[in-house]
Amino acid sequence: MNIENATYAEAAMLINKPIATVFKAFINPEITTHFWFTKATGSLEEGKTIDWTWEMYGNHVVTVKVLSIKDNESIVIQWGENEQNIVEWEFNELVNNKTFVTITFNGIIGTVEELCSQIRDTTEGFTLVLAGLKAYLEHNIELNLVAGRFPIELIEE
Repeated sequence: MNIENATYAEAAMLINKPIATVFKAFINPEITTHFWFTKATGSLEEGKTIDWTWEMYGNHVVTVKVLSIKDNESIVIQWGENEQNIVEWEFNELVNNKTFVTITFNGIIGTVEELCSQIRDTTEGFTLVLAGLKAYLEHNIELNLVAGRFPIELIEE
């Protein structure tokens, strides 16, 4: 059974840092590499196409196209080649220099089984990204959550 309409996955988390700090962590790869991918061909800028590399996964590369950036509000990218795979970060400023971040991955399609698998994996992945961000920004700890998600031994089998 195929689902006609695209579905989405979502993850969200409170980060106890000012919105500008949290926003910059996703724009600037010098920060992002401490909690997500290991290399980037540049900072996120509207209209630019950037490659993100995960060296721990055999130099896996995803090309992202930056569709929209609203400072301290949102980031919208196309994830990979598929134009319907849109990722949006929404940043909400809270009292006492806290930020609530929501990441939504739109464009998941397929059979019921494929939907369930993709939604589960995407939600888990972005939750790990947010948890890693939280540990890094709040406590200056690199948890390597993304690197530990799939041990290389499992990938190479």
